Amino acid sequence: MDIAALIVDPAAWAALVTLIVMEVVLGIDNLIFISILTNKLPEHQQQKARRIGIGLALVMRILLLSMIFVIVSLTTPVFDLGIQGAVGPTGEPSFETAFSWRDLILIAGGLFLLWKATKEIHHTIDPVPTDHAVLDKKQVATMNFGSAIFQIILLDMVFSVDSILTAVGMTDEIAIMFVAVIVTVIVMLIAADPLANFIKRNPTVVMLALGFLLMIGAVLIADGFGVHVPKGYIYAAMAFSAMVEVLNMASRRRAAKREGGDAA
Repeated sequence: MDIAALIVDPAAWAALVTLIVMEVVLGIDNLIFISILTNKLPEHQQQKARRIGIGLALVMRILLLSMIFVIVSLTTPVFDLGIQGAVGPTGEPSFETAFSWRDLILIAGGLFLLWKATKEIHHTIDPVPTDHAVLDKKQVATMNFGSAIFQIILLDMVFSVDSILTAVGMTDEIAIMFVAVIVTVIVMLIAADPLANFIKRNPTVVMLALGFLLMIGAVLIADGFGVHVPKGYIYAAMAFSAMVEVLNMASRRRAAKREGGDAA
């Protein structure tokens, strides 16, 4: 279908809106990781790192879309260990070990997320000051900035593959996929700074976000082994946890105001 026909086709617009919503929801995972990672950089580098990270996410998604047939082939099994779980009510095994490149990418990304989130949780609970007397501040900042960008690239790759395969499953029109991806990344770019600042102002949110990353990492690994957890369950759990944290924050602020009023 050509562009002019797509513009006047209500079904194409419905597919575009649905895909944008799906891509934005999927992009939340990526954005949380970028926000937590860049908040550890020096103040003057944080916004730059976020923009580079999100820009790289756009570049990766467009490159993957330009190689759409290669991406679709990533779901073809490359080897099989011959192990699978009991057949469920839908006729599918509860898990399987016929791994495709997509599965291997998801498993590697999930393991990386588990490692990174666990490391950050340990650092948050038991921060140990380090002595950088040997390196000057400029060297340390440069090393940290490069490390942050490298880790963002790794996760961008995982989330980009998942994002594009989701798009392929929802529409056959490349033009719709391109528009949805570009709009999604623009939304991420707009939301990145407010989200990062919100996390920075509310330290307890950091632990919640790290918990989200742990859950997402576990889900990616499960998906790689053929255990498909419905995304709706994951995001419903995240939304419920976020709502509880918002109520806790409101309670703490009210308590602080009450104490301030009593002191006055």
